[in-house]
Amino acid sequence: MPERSAVRVRGLEKSYGEVQAVRGIDLDVTEREMFGFLGPNGAGKTTAIKILCTIVEPTAGSATVAGCDVRDQRAEVRRRIGVVFQEPTLDTYLSAEQNLRFHGELYGMPRRLLRERIDDVLGMVGLADRRHEPVLRFSGGMKRRLEIGRGLLHAPEVLFLDEPTIGLDPQTRASIWEYIGRLRDSQDITIFLTTHYMDEAEHCDRIAIMNRGEIVVTDTPDALKSSVGADRVQIRTEDDDAALGLLRERFGVEAAVHGGMVTFAVPEGAEFVPRLFAGLGLAINTVTVTRPSLDDVFMAYTGRTIADTEQAEGPAAFARMMARR
Repeated sequence: MPERSAVRVRGLEKSYGEVQAVRGIDLDVTEREMFGFLGPNGAGKTTAIKILCTIVEPTAGSATVAGCDVRDQRAEVRRRIGVVFQEPTLDTYLSAEQNLRFHGELYGMPRRLLRERIDDVLGMVGLADRRHEPVLRFSGGMKRRLEIGRGLLHAPEVLFLDEPTIGLDPQTRASIWEYIGRLRDSQDITIFLTTHYMDEAEHCDRIAIMNRGEIVVTDTPDALKSSVGADRVQIRTEDDDAALGLLRERFGVEAAVHGGMVTFAVPEGAEFVPRLFAGLGLAINTVTVTRPSLDDVFMAYTGRTIADTEQAEGPAAFARMMARR
């Protein structure tokens, strides 16, 4: 039986005046898949999600979610999706149960079903014993779990998670991902998320790397890392500019400075290091060799790491945000 598309996108664009936030992307996400947008802040991930959730009108192109058109069937799309945005949207003066009840009533859920679903969701997110407490007393991780639970309350077909762990400490991030993993295994649902954390993208069945409003490549994390076909070598020297020239001249290797270290990719990096020490002609203070990561994939397809892109794109991203207001 052929796989059905939970999300289908063709030629999707979004412009704010002269600023192009999304530049003609194509995409297919199958039912029950965990799919991720990976890219730096300002890459267009959130704008694309907002279009799919019918919050923002596309400038051009088409998209369907759970078989419904995001332009012509907005109400039907909203009934079939759950959404957890980057920004917290809980009413912190209400209890966990009251936040869920308010959400269910907005969706017109019958009272008996709503009571049952609230009980189920609070148990699912591990907050059944805190149901009557005001959300104001919750930790960041508890609030995030409640928001995810709220997105599941009306049994959506597709759950959108926009940077689900942003602003959380590493331990809380890990617990949220443990919960998302359990959710994926226990619920008949498609999960579509955005992230700029490499380790989070590893959880996805497939990822699309986004940069400057475009999808540059889509595949499984393992396939993307295999496509790089080289190890990352980073060295620190007394003269990085000289090191760049010597690497090009003596080894035919193109390098760049990322994160304060001269960085380049070569096959079998561990075997290359002895040759590097013997032939560079410049003192090397430190050297590290790592197998291909998703950051290496991003660098291979865009020429920069995600961290470098965010630093360079910071003012431009701010300008895009202001242009949307």
